[in-house]
Amino acid sequence: MSESTRPRDDGEGEPIRVPEAHLESIEASLRKLLDQAADQARQLDSLAAVPPLPPSLFPAFGMPGLPGLPGVPDQPLPPEPRPILELAGEEYENELDALTDWVDDFLMRVYGAEVTTAAPWCQQWQEHPGVVAWLHALWMAYQQHTDSEAGLSGPLIWHRDFLTHTMAAVRAPGGPLSACMTDPDRPAHRLLPGPGPSARSSPPETQAPRESEEPGEAAS
Repeated sequence: MSESTRPRDDGEGEPIRVPEAHLESIEASLRKLLDQAADQARQLDSLAAVPPLPPSLFPAFGMPGLPGLPGVPDQPLPPEPRPILELAGEEYENELDALTDWVDDFLMRVYGAEVTTAAPWCQQWQEHPGVVAWLHALWMAYQQHTDSEAGLSGPLIWHRDFLTHTMAAVRAPGGPLSACMTDPDRPAHRLLPGPGPSARSSPPETQAPRESEEPGEAAS
């Protein structure tokens, strides 16, 4: 049996006897409390440490990473489409090759009516910058309106607002191909001369100086 001191009335300590069984129980309870406090401290430490986010899940779905989110790497967005006449060099040639495939394999095969004087065509339409610009714009509109986000009415809008108007402008009797092939049996290609610069951009004509009057000639 253990002893502890208890203060007496006169201020001197008086020994208190604690049974050994009670002392062991107190020690066991104290150890249990210390172990629980240590477990709680470890849990608090694990909660305080924010685990790193996994790599971006967006590439798996074909989506670019969202900028500004921690742990999500930024990915470059696809370039914005540009009119073909704003391109140059290899970039222009690659875009023209892709446009040619679409025009030859889809547009003219499906919508290319018979070549006549009222609907001319040119097998070298790539040499006509205006025609290239029209057809490229039509192709970009086709890609937009056949995308799933355009909805079920997208293709009809493309036919109504883009296809008919573009083909009428490109193959008009007096349009950019009017001097080219008007008979399927007689292929032809000719670039019509465009208008020159406007009068405002031309240098002003210099007026020839007036001849000096003869000496003694009176002014009228």
